[in-house]
Amino acid sequence: MKKRVLVGLSGGVDSTFAAYQLKQDGYEVVGVYMKMFDNPSFHEANIRKVKAVAEYLGIEHHIYDITDRFYQEVYNPFVQGYMNGQTPNPCGRCNQLIKFGRFVEIADELGCDLVSTGHYINTDGTFIYEAEDDSKDQTYFLFHVDPKVLGRLIFPLGNKVKEDIKEYIRSIEPLKEIAVQRESSEICFVETDYRDVLRKYVDVDQPGEILTSDGQVIGTHKGYMNYTIGQRRGFETRLKKRLFINKIIPEKNQIIVGEKDELQQETVRIDDINLFFTPEGDRFKVVVKLRYRTRKIPCEVVLDGQGGAMIYLEEPAELGVAKGQAAVFYDGKKMLGGGWIV
Repeated sequence: MKKRVLVGLSGGVDSTFAAYQLKQDGYEVVGVYMKMFDNPSFHEANIRKVKAVAEYLGIEHHIYDITDRFYQEVYNPFVQGYMNGQTPNPCGRCNQLIKFGRFVEIADELGCDLVSTGHYINTDGTFIYEAEDDSKDQTYFLFHVDPKVLGRLIFPLGNKVKEDIKEYIRSIEPLKEIAVQRESSEICFVETDYRDVLRKYVDVDQPGEILTSDGQVIGTHKGYMNYTIGQRRGFETRLKKRLFINKIIPEKNQIIVGEKDELQQETVRIDDINLFFTPEGDRFKVVVKLRYRTRKIPCEVVLDGQGGAMIYLEEPAELGVAKGQAAVFYDGKKMLGGGWIV
């Protein structure tokens, strides 16, 4: 008997190819489009494409409106994170709570054995591994997926290259539009700039002080929510040298700047850890990524027994460690889990 697999269809080329490949591999494929935020024209366009994919492949498809849950678990924490002076990572929360949380629940409701998406990752049912296409690898954003669901996940794009996928879908006339459309935003609910999302709820553009680490006022900024740790553009000071943001003080609407070496950190505090293995003792050595597009750094992780840990880096992190981002652990291409930077 063929296994029944639920595929998250977004109207994009990656999820379209995932559904196509699974059908070719002999699975009984079911498609689901999840409406996660309020944007009728966006959903209307995507649902039209999803219907075209389902019709071409001859598969059943469903539309689920999970807007309330998405706002509660992903969207609202994103807004609150910036208000708290953090740099939120909504994709990490979405993968944990929505794409491999609510989505798995939908699979159960529809009687599906497996679940699949257009993510560029690999899994063996116990661990998640980096994708063949390094430029598209998304393991960083899946560090908090529930380990119990890994055995039900299947990722057809893990050993594929993006350009090959686009070329193939482009060759299918009824689906050609999907292959030639503009790439979607990394954060699905941000159409232009994240600040446009924040402006719906809070006054982002409130000028405040720019200070040095010793408390000297050297300029005025546009409002602390316009900035992130490590940023070196978008503000001016009376000091004629290149400066970087190394701290944000939301309650005072202040940003602290300094030279590049002041950004360096050798320790990082994290909480809400999720691991795909059981450590021997309260410490272990791995390599860690502290932001999506940064290099991995060797480190020792010391658990505190309360769901948190201190990370001791063997080399300083130089590009800015931002609260709200993830610290994700690796052993080679194997992703081991991680935690939220606090």
